[in-house]
Parts: sequence; structure tokens; C-alpha cells
Amino acid sequence: MYFKVVVTKGELTIIVVHVDDCSIVATTIRLIKELKAGLRRHFEVTDLGELHWMLGIEVKCDCPGRIVHLSQCAYINTILHCYHLADLKPLSTPMDHQVHLSTDQAPASAAECAMMCDVPYHKAVGALNWAALATRPDIAFAVATVARFANNPGPAHWEAVKQIFRYLSGTRDLWLTYGEESSPLAGYADADSSMAKDRHAISGYTFLIDSSAICRE
Repeated sequence: MYFKVVVTKGELTIIVVHVDDCSIVATTIRLIKELKAGLRRHFEVTDLGELHWMLGIEVKCDCPGRIVHLSQCAYINTILHCYHLADLKPLSTPMDHQVHLSTDQAPASAAECAMMCDVPYHKAVGALNWAALATRPDIAFAVATVARFANNPGPAHWEAVKQIFRYLSGTRDLWLTYGEESSPLAGYADADSSMAKDRHAISGYTFLIDSSAICRE
């Protein structure tokens, strides 16, 4: 991410670059046009106009209302079909609080080892992690929990992963909204070292501006 600030004029320009894709935001349309013109003098540029999609994220902007909406509905549909979980019954929570996961639930028999060899555990958790990082902070803790067992997952761990998918299946239409209402930066952190026999601490944090998460783990 690159930015330019002209304090005396109250001007701010931000450009976010991912490989060969760029997204530009600024305090005025004039600044965006000037930046585009400057880039064209040095590079061949394809202007796709107002931002609607970015890295699988659907973007809706209400400029007069100073509101931005983000959704990964299409991405969630894709990963549900990719891992053949689209037909599972949706659930209302990403984790079952009555289920305690631990390393003791790793495969304990040849049959379980053979079954887990065909389970795309690592890829599925990675797919969920992108959703948690981009627009779905509500699954961040559940994803961090199942990721702990990626080295040697068992059937119970896979069931926990499928529960997250089932939760996303029922909430895929949710949008993350950043609005005009101003509120101070707020941060929350927590740690739990008693949820599993291995006593490995699970920590998490989130920081919010205007009631929307900007950083989380």
C-alpha cells in the first residue's frame, strides 16, 4: 500500500497494489484522475472504472453516504462446492462449544489414517482463513482453532472444519460494512490455555474503527 498526504490541502491518495492489480482511493475524484494520468505516462494501464470486485471480494460503495460494503458470497459458494459441502445443513454457529478439540483426537487406527489421507484438511482450512481475514471476522477464532491440528488432523477435527463451512453456508449473504459514523479505535484481546489437554494457549485479538474490524487474528 502506498499513500500520499498533502496536509496543507487536506488531500490524501492511497493506492493498493496486488500483483498487477491496483485499487485507488482519494479525497477527491481529481486526485484519482491525476494519479491515473501519471501512471499512464510510464505504464500501459487498463482502467476498469469504479471498484466492484477485488480478490474475490464484492465491493459496493455509497459515496454520498460514505459507506462501503464488502461481501465474499461468491467465494463462499465456490469453496462450498470445491469441497463438496454445499448440500450440508446450515448451522447457526461456527463452533460447538460443547466439543473440545485436542491432539488426542488424531487418527488412532489404520482405518482413520486411511480416511484422513483423502481429506483436504489443509486446503479447506486455508480457504476458510482467507474468508476470516477478508470479510468474516466471526469465524476467525474457529479457523484459528482448527488450524492448530493441521499437522495431524483426525475425524473430530474435520467435523469441526465442516461445521465452519455449514455456518458460512447459512450466513453467506452477510456483508461487512464500513460507515461514516466516527468512533475511536477499540481493541480487544483474549487468551485461553485450558480448552485442550495439551495446554497450548489460543490467543486472539481484534481492532475496530467505526465498529468494523480492521485487524484480527
